[in-house]
Amino acid sequence: MDRAGYYGQFGGAFIPETLFSTIEELARQFREAREDSSFWRQYEEILSTYSCRPTPLTFAQNLTRHFGTSRIYVKREDLNHTGAHKLNNVIGQGLLAKRMGKTRVIAETGAGQHGVATATMAARFGLRCTIYMGEVDMERQRPNVFWMEQLGAEVVPVKDGTATLKDAINEALRDWVTNMDHTHYVLGTACGPHPFPEMVSYFQSIIGKEARTQIMEREGRLPSRVYACVGGGSNALGIFSGFMDDPVELVGVEAGGKGLDTGLHASRLASRDGSIGVAHGYKSYFLQDGEGQMRKTHSVAAGLDYVGVSPLLSWLKEKGRIRFEAATDWEVLEAFSLTVRKEGLVPALESAHAFSQAFKELPHMSHHDIVLINLSGRGDKDIFTVADALNDPEWKAFIQNKAGSYGA
Repeated sequence: MDRAGYYGQFGGAFIPETLFSTIEELARQFREAREDSSFWRQYEEILSTYSCRPTPLTFAQNLTRHFGTSRIYVKREDLNHTGAHKLNNVIGQGLLAKRMGKTRVIAETGAGQHGVATATMAARFGLRCTIYMGEVDMERQRPNVFWMEQLGAEVVPVKDGTATLKDAINEALRDWVTNMDHTHYVLGTACGPHPFPEMVSYFQSIIGKEARTQIMEREGRLPSRVYACVGGGSNALGIFSGFMDDPVELVGVEAGGKGLDTGLHASRLASRDGSIGVAHGYKSYFLQDGEGQMRKTHSVAAGLDYVGVSPLLSWLKEKGRIRFEAATDWEVLEAFSLTVRKEGLVPALESAHAFSQAFKELPHMSHHDIVLINLSGRGDKDIFTVADALNDPEWKAFIQNKAGSYGA
């Protein structure tokens, strides 16, 4: 970071004047927490007793045999409590909220994993909780909505715009401006105004710290490539952080949707459609038109269809440190099915993007190579989307019968 909140030309804090004092207080509290060794010890202790960290590193022996080239390892963030890497961040921000004397937290969510994690943290720490979620995302991620509500959170449907993640962020920011005295905004990814990109990537760095130690213990050497899906960028920055100073190729995989030539995708860095702009309080690459209006995005994975990307990732792309690719919906579904059948692992559709790109590249790698894939979340939440995409007749019959039992 060159100066406060900037990574090269990216980052910053483009916020209304009413938020300046709150953002400055958050940045100060975060700096003090980072310098307090007891804070990180408390953070690790909670995750170890509440979320079963460290998460394991799994050797994917059947996939390794299937491709016949590199040795494949999977970092199991799907085994975190709530089913994804999201809890790493919300526990850290929850501790900060308590440190600042806040009594309420708010959050945005797309796929619902961050929403469930935030609602879980709020229940654990005794905080009131409101989650903003696009109406479209609520429809395709209904199980997560159910669990957020059971955990005591108020889930507010957002109907504006495309009714997806970017619109949920807008509503959460409006809430924060109104209630900042007692409310902390638990931003779910490494985007937004400073200090959120730095803060979220700091809490997610636990993934990379663990993964580097684990792979060295298992193999005695570093992987050749590390793959992670990229929406906002928190899970990618988390695992990449452990290898940033090593001679390891880092590959971020965005949502290719219906194809990069169709306009129906969410690829800001791997496509030619992304351009530099300012939105949601920070400067980065966005999918926008010539007038700076945000474009409609598409992905089979609700957690990857955000219009922007972390300023850290934009900076690392320009530095040439991370290579960015895109996987289409169909490629992702094929990778999902292969992973399920070969390894008994059920990746979230977001995570399956990382598997998809690795599978495309494995045939061109050598037996000497080691590949590490971040399984950022489990796919239970995607059962409706996957069953529909695979056109499963038995699932359709089940849904029709269940609807009939409710008098539909």
